Amino acid sequence: MTRTGRPPLTEERKAEIRLEIARAAVDLFVAQGVAATTGEQIGQAVGVSARTVWRYFPSKESCVRPLFSAGIDVIVECLREWRPGQPLEHLFDRRLAVDPGFVAGPERATVGGLVRLTRTEPGLRAIWLQTYDEAEPAFARALAERAGLPAGDLRPAIQAALFNAALRAAVEHYAWRPDAAADDGATAEAELAATMRAALAVVAEGLR
Repeated sequence: MTRTGRPPLTEERKAEIRLEIARAAVDLFVAQGVAATTGEQIGQAVGVSARTVWRYFPSKESCVRPLFSAGIDVIVECLREWRPGQPLEHLFDRRLAVDPGFVAGPERATVGGLVRLTRTEPGLRAIWLQTYDEAEPAFARALAERAGLPAGDLRPAIQAALFNAALRAAVEHYAWRPDAAADDGATAEAELAATMRAALAVVAEGLR
């Protein structure tokens, strides 16, 4: 029997659509605010229906999730590659050597504006915090593997919590500066990388 209709979307294409929706949602949120933005507007900006938007995301605020979570896998890889004796604040140096924009990411301008919105938009703030909450177990598993400890060991769990909090605080500290919106690409990369190094150095010092 011959199938008719459109072929099913590949997982890669679905991921592309999710990212397109995320970018469109952020642009609208920045331009007119979250409350004034509708699913129909987000869909129109991408060329899909509101029904398609809701098929991918349960709420308009959750549309931004792909932008928040994009770097988690790369950070986990950096943790696994973290060499014994290497200062924590230099964790990302090897990655930065081959990809200077990795910390800020390909969506750095969009994400910067989005993080700034989390300061005043409770719905976006909830998604932002939830993304870090979901990343923490992945960080803990990477740290446990590196140390040869069981996945449920307390030590990597606490280390992951400290590491996770430092990353979030660094990104917010950078994005919430009064002049952050004026940074160009190169400045954004350098400023954010320096802020993250400083935050990880504080974690490495521990509580005294």
